[in-house]
Amino acid sequence: MKVLNLQCEGGHGFEGWFGSEDDFQSQLSRGLVTCPICQDPQVRKLPSAPRLNLGAPRPADAPVSPAATDTASQLAKSANASGLSAQDRHRLQAAWLQLAREVVRNTEDVGSDFADEARRIHQGEAPERGIRGQATPQETAALLEEGISVLPLPLPAAAKETLQ
Repeated sequence: MKVLNLQCEGGHGFEGWFGSEDDFQSQLSRGLVTCPICQDPQVRKLPSAPRLNLGAPRPADAPVSPAATDTASQLAKSANASGLSAQDRHRLQAAWLQLAREVVRNTEDVGSDFADEARRIHQGEAPERGIRGQATPQETAALLEEGISVLPLPLPAAAKETLQ
């Protein structure tokens, strides 16, 4: 099993587990690897150091290879590109995913019938409840003009399923 550190064009970092490097490349080329936060298929592999369990700790004065220094530098630049620490970015991503899952858990998915169902609820023709679905920008603007409160909220696919 190969565990890779991945990142989308939006800067969201995540882990991917693959049978091999060929398996990763195959899935990537077929568009099967996407960001769990924003669904961006433009994913790149970040440099990562292998975990070697050799039993003895490395002496503090042992020299560090130039390749390791370059890798650490690349990771640091990537983590600081947004102005946030890597830990803060991970916390924000986790909070966003938790919020999205809460929305999914507490609303009914009405799909492409969202605008019609929102109108029916507003007019008292359907039971009042939280709904989510898809609406075009024009449908959303029309709902707002009619006094129907809506909030565009992109939901990542990861919010709709259990992650392992």
